[in-house]
Amino acid sequence: MLDTNVLIAALIGKAGPNREILRRCLTGRYQPLISNTLFLEYVDVTSRESILKLCPASQQEVDDLRDALCSVCEWISIYYLWRPNLTDESDNHVFELAVAGNAAMIVSNNVRDFQGTQVSFPELEMVTPEQLLRGE
Repeated sequence: MLDTNVLIAALIGKAGPNREILRRCLTGRYQPLISNTLFLEYVDVTSRESILKLCPASQQEVDDLRDALCSVCEWISIYYLWRPNLTDESDNHVFELAVAGNAAMIVSNNVRDFQGTQVSFPELEMVTPEQLLRGE
């Protein structure tokens, strides 16, 4: 599953591991997960003027790319909130989605944000885009 910061880095950067991860999701190589909460976060962040100023694409192109990503995601309903009490409280929903969807990993540029949780799932790996690409 993709943390929002991976999507944003892919939109802003001209190349690199974030774009490659997004490309692999869009081509079916990876199966990302999404929930209503993560979808709304994607919409919110990709619509921010501060992000759009940094992005070489137009708002319509950003919307189209986000919609394309969401169309290949597996939508997961979350019925149980784990509340792992992450350092960044706003990231708890990402962890909960990964657990509810039986994700193998969370791909994030801020893996530190997912360490030191009060709830542990040893089979759930936290990796950066670079680590994921190197591990293949």
